[in-house]
Amino acid sequence: MKKIIFTLLIFLVSTVIAEDKKEVASIVKEAYQACYYPGDDAQRKARMVIVDGQGNKQLRQFNIFKKDKEDGGDQDFLVVFEKPSDVKNTVLLVNKHVASDDDRWLYLPGLDLDKRIAASDKRTSFVGSNYFYEDISGRSLQLDNFVLIGENDNSYKVKATPKDPTLVEFEFYEMLINKNTMLPMRMEYYADGSLYRKAEILEVKTVEGYPTVFKSKITDLRTNGYTLVQFRKPNYNIGLDEKLFTERSLRNPPKNLFK
Repeated sequence: MKKIIFTLLIFLVSTVIAEDKKEVASIVKEAYQACYYPGDDAQRKARMVIVDGQGNKQLRQFNIFKKDKEDGGDQDFLVVFEKPSDVKNTVLLVNKHVASDDDRWLYLPGLDLDKRIAASDKRTSFVGSNYFYEDISGRSLQLDNFVLIGENDNSYKVKATPKDPTLVEFEFYEMLINKNTMLPMRMEYYADGSLYRKAEILEVKTVEGYPTVFKSKITDLRTNGYTLVQFRKPNYNIGLDEKLFTERSLRNPPKNLFK
């Protein structure tokens, strides 16, 4: 009789764990979808303010284009800088792959040089900001293990731990996901047992039926520097050509799309 009860308890515990894993996987997938896959394609402008620990500021203005090859799957990004003059016509191209490392290229007009960004550099600074290259196109869900650690009427709280900690600088990060929009409103990264990096969504509006980020911020708590990005003129499902997201656009991005 005791053996039967013990076996039943093991079965029940295993079932609960399996259901929890299924639930958190669904939550994270939906958050990733809301953040990176609204519309079949999209375009928007961005204004970036980079502030260092001493309060010194740098400004960046750029256009962002994205196109999904498959909803929730592979997709492409093109980022074209307009201002200031020292970064004008700098272009980042990302061919994002769900099942493998992304392909990333950066064109530097001052050197008339386009270079491929190594997979090992995906968590390095994007044009001197507190954003990483990986932040632009999103970190693959396959790289982390997720656990639901909290929930209230408004939010889910999820902990993510890298499957291979040797590839990243953090031990884990925690996401606070809004239940209405499913956007990750706050992400906190921990290393050496302490919080050192924080990403926040500060403003959301609904555009063409999609919850859309209009303001975001990433803070480096070690240096007290931060980067604030304000987005405007978002457009979805505009029929972007696949040819836009090829290496040809590094040197010759189509200016007629910069509305």
